[in-house]
Amino acid sequence: MEALQMNLLEYLHIKTVKTSKQQVVLSLEVDKIHKQPYGLLHGGINAVLAETAASMLANLNAPAGFVAVGVNINTNHLSAVKEGRIEAIAEPIKIGTKIQVLAVTTISYPEKIKTSYSTVTTTFLKK
Repeated sequence: MEALQMNLLEYLHIKTVKTSKQQVVLSLEVDKIHKQPYGLLHGGINAVLAETAASMLANLNAPAGFVAVGVNINTNHLSAVKEGRIEAIAEPIKIGTKIQVLAVTTISYPEKIKTSYSTVTTTFLKK
C-alpha cells in the first residue's frame, strides 16, 4: 500500500489568503490537532505559521535562480488561543541581497487580538 504523501501545510490545514512582495497572509481554523494538552493553541503552530509566511514572502522577493531559506526565528507568544481562526501576516523589515528580516504578527478572530509576534531571518541560496 502506498503511503499518503502530505506536506505540513496540508496536514495542519493552513490556507494561503494573500501573497504579494509586500505581504503574505496565512489562515488557520484552530482545531484539536493544533492544541497542546491543556486545550490551548500549541506555540509551535505560531512558529510554523511565522516561518512559512516569512519564507513565502522572502521567496517572492528572491532573485532569479535563488531560493530563500530560514536561518533564524524568534517567536513571542502574546495571548493564548483556545478556538476560532488565526491569521499570520508577514511583512518585510529588510529585503537584502544576502539576508532578509521579516516580521510576522498572528491575530485571532473574531476578537482581533494579537496572539504572537515573530521575526524571521532568511538567506538566499542558489538553486
